[in-house]
Amino acid sequence: MDVDSRPVTNLPSVLEHEVKITQTRRILALELRDAVLRLRRDGAFVAVPYFRTNTEPSGPHPIGSYEIWVPSETFSSAFFYICENRGELSVLVHPLSKDQRRDYGPRACWMGPPLPLDISAIPSRPLENTPMYYPSLKLGHSAHGPVLTLDDRKRLGQNVENILKNEREAARAPLD
Repeated sequence: MDVDSRPVTNLPSVLEHEVKITQTRRILALELRDAVLRLRRDGAFVAVPYFRTNTEPSGPHPIGSYEIWVPSETFSSAFFYICENRGELSVLVHPLSKDQRRDYGPRACWMGPPLPLDISAIPSRPLENTPMYYPSLKLGHSAHGPVLTLDDRKRLGQNVENILKNEREAARAPLD
């Protein structure tokens, strides 16, 4: 019996964090990324994989990786989905604050086997301001309103792709 190992993208219902997915299993990693994009498009959660994927070590990461920005409003849904569908991938989850060394160090957590990080590649001094990602979405650190309801998320999911057309770094969801 053949088992489809690709991530499921049809969820029955629907903190500012950065998710790093290592590409030791590149095909599986990119399939998970596409599934996250489809779920974003369909309103399950908001998650913005950066357009770029690193095929070589980058920054503190010892192997290729890519990043997914997830705002606090939908973090739990995205986190659960990635936990359930990461397969053999190791995933680093950490907050985005002024203190990147602490974000990658004691504040970070791994799904799957951890990989050694080169913390010396991260500036030792905290940043002046908290990093702002995709302020046009008005989520995470850019939010200025109440917590999103499920209906709000569904509407947002329908509009996110249109909003992100002007964001060069944001990956587009597949058209299927």
